[in-house]
Amino acid sequence: MKTQRPTLTNKQYVVPFILITSLFFLWGFARAILDVLNKHFQNALDISITQSSLIQVTTYLGYFLMAIPAGWFINRRGYRLGVVFGLVLFGIGSLLFIPGAEAGTFYAYLGALFIIGCGLVFLETAANPYVTELGHRETGTARLNFSQSFNGLGSLFATFVVGQFLFSGTADTHDIVIPYTILGVLVLGIAVIFSRVNLPEIRHAETEEDKVKGTRIGKLFRHHPMFVFGLIALLAYEVAEISINSYFINFMTGRGWMSDNTASVVLTVALAFFMIGRFVGAWIMRRVPAERMLLGCAIGSICSIGTVMLDLGRVSMVALVANYFFEAIMFPTIFSLALRGLGNLTKSASSLLMMTPIGGCGFLLMGLIADTTGSLFLPFLIPFIGFFIVLLFASELTRRGNDPVSVVD
Repeated sequence: MKTQRPTLTNKQYVVPFILITSLFFLWGFARAILDVLNKHFQNALDISITQSSLIQVTTYLGYFLMAIPAGWFINRRGYRLGVVFGLVLFGIGSLLFIPGAEAGTFYAYLGALFIIGCGLVFLETAANPYVTELGHRETGTARLNFSQSFNGLGSLFATFVVGQFLFSGTADTHDIVIPYTILGVLVLGIAVIFSRVNLPEIRHAETEEDKVKGTRIGKLFRHHPMFVFGLIALLAYEVAEISINSYFINFMTGRGWMSDNTASVVLTVALAFFMIGRFVGAWIMRRVPAERMLLGCAIGSICSIGTVMLDLGRVSMVALVANYFFEAIMFPTIFSLALRGLGNLTKSASSLLMMTPIGGCGFLLMGLIADTTGSLFLPFLIPFIGFFIVLLFASELTRRGNDPVSVVD
C-alpha cells in the first residue's frame, strides 16, 4: 500500500499559517531595502563603502541586543503578543525616518534603523519557530522554507521598487522618507489586525530535561551540541548572505558593467532566483532529507563564490547570481534543524538563533577589504568561509542521520 506523504500543514492550522506567513514578506522587504539604501547613501552623502556599512551594523545590532529579551518576552506572553510588539516597533522605526530627514544627519537614520532591527527580531523570533510547529514534525523544515519563500518575494519587491525610485533621479537623502512612511503605516495597520486575531499557542509536552536544574540557555549549551553547531552555522550563513547582498551593487558598478539603477534590477533578478530556490527547496524536502539538501546547496554556493573569486569577468557575475539559488534554503533549513527535538527549549533556542543576523556586520569586513586593497574580488573570501562552515554542519548532520538531538546527561 502506498504511503501518503504528510501535508504541509494541518487543517486546523491553515489560517494561522497564512497569517504568520504574510509576516515573512514584511521583514524580507525591510531587510532588502538596506542593500539599496547602502548604495543610495554612498551617492547622496559621498561616503565610503566602510562608512555606509554602518547601516547593516546598526540594524543587525538591534537583532543581537534584543534577541534574548525577545525570547524572554515570547516565553512569557506567547507568540501572538511577540508578533504585535515587534510590528509596533517596526512601524515606529519606519516613521522615524520623517524626523530623521529633517535632522539631516546620517546618524538620525541609523537610530531609526536600530529600532526597526529591534522590531524585526521580535517578529522573527516568534514567527520562525511557530511555523515549524504548525503541522507534522517531518514537514517542519519544508513548511518553514515555504513561508521563507515569501521573505524572498518581499526582498525582490523592495530592491526593484525602491531601487527604481531611488536611482531614477538625483541622489537626495529625503527620497527615502516616502517608502519608509508607507511601510510604517502599513505595518502599524497589520499590528492592529494581529492584536485582534486568535493564534493558537503551541504547548510542548514536559520532558525529562525539564526536571534538570539550570537555565534554558544553559541546558541548550550543555546538552545539545548540534544546536550549538547549528547556531554557529546560522551565524556563518548570515555573514555570507547579508554581506553578499550589501556588496552586490558596489561589485556590479565597480566593475563598470552597469549603472546603479541597472545593478538594482540585476539584484532583483538574483533575489527572484533566491525566491524560486526556496519554493523548489520546500517541494524537494518533502521527499529528500533536509540535511542532504543543505549539503548539496552548500557545495553549490562554495563552487559559485569560488568562481566569483577567480575573476572570470561576466562568468563571475553569472556565478554570483547563481549562488542566490543555492543559498536560498539555508536559513530556514539550518534554523529548523537546529530546533529539532528541543521541546520546551524551542523559544529560548529561537531567540539565540535570532542573534545571528549580527552577521550582517560581516559586510564591514568586506568594505574594509575593498577600501584598503582596491580589489573587488578579495572581499568574497568572507562569504566563502561562511558557506564552508555551513557545509561542515550539513556534513555532520548527514553523518549522524535524521536525529541531531543529544541525550540529556
